[in-house]
Amino acid sequence: MLNSQNAAISVLDLTKRYGERNAVDHISFEVPRGTICGFVGPNGAGKTTTIRMLLGLVKPTTGAGTVLGEPLTHPERFLGKVGALIEGPAFYPALSGRENLKVLATLGDFPHDRVDQLLDQVGLLDRATSKFKTYSLGMKQRLGIAAALLPSPELLILDEPTNGLDPAGIQEVRELLGHLAGYGLTVLVSSHLLSEIEAISDDLVMLRDGKVLFWGQTKALLTAQQPTVIASTTNPQDLARLVEIATNSGHQAKIVNEAVHIVADITFAASFNKSAFAAGIVLSSLVTARPTLEETFFELTSDN
Repeated sequence: MLNSQNAAISVLDLTKRYGERNAVDHISFEVPRGTICGFVGPNGAGKTTTIRMLLGLVKPTTGAGTVLGEPLTHPERFLGKVGALIEGPAFYPALSGRENLKVLATLGDFPHDRVDQLLDQVGLLDRATSKFKTYSLGMKQRLGIAAALLPSPELLILDEPTNGLDPAGIQEVRELLGHLAGYGLTVLVSSHLLSEIEAISDDLVMLRDGKVLFWGQTKALLTAQQPTVIASTTNPQDLARLVEIATNSGHQAKIVNEAVHIVADITFAASFNKSAFAAGIVLSSLVTARPTLEETFFELTSDN
């Protein structure tokens, strides 16, 4: 139910129109307080435009919403409790990480004693005196998140925080977000890297072409998807027969990468193994798997 008291973000029928195109098209969703919420979709789905509306940087064409219980029409009421990292962080290259945060603390009238606390929180205290230009991309992103935390926010909004990072940098940011969740923050993190969001998010808002495809618990979305039984055999010539056995049992099946993928519940695995053995086929592997978030996304958008 929208506009619940437990929502850090609640939007209803929110739309942003540019000329003849709806960049964001009548979207409604909620982000519960105290959760990490993934805001996902391909580039151009409307994620950044939505975030800019939530931060009062862009005025909605139609619709309404609240952030931390305050209306979008009055961003001055909630922005003091929101930290945000939009696009890449901008810092002075020749200043250290500590010096950069102190400059921002002075500008924002935040306590300087928070600087080292935040550097420690994002895992940069041991590099506090190193110049920003010597930081890796992952370290730069973590410093940007530290800057977003300076106002002691209740809500942290991060727009593509892993964009351009190598696998090590992505892992750094992922671990940091998991760490921040333990502080009771609400985190809205946008990304087109669905595998990363799947690993950290409690809740999910899924966009495509400016529309909401899904919002709710990540676990609920994934467990609702039909699992797959995957069977392998040492004799590739048996694969077609395995497909036939599965099809005759009333299940969809196809050959994928020298294995048979059967859309079926885990309980089907035992009877399928028995049927294969009765047909003289010995299975070298039989496992069940649920679709990943990325596979689920493509499934939801396959007819679009």
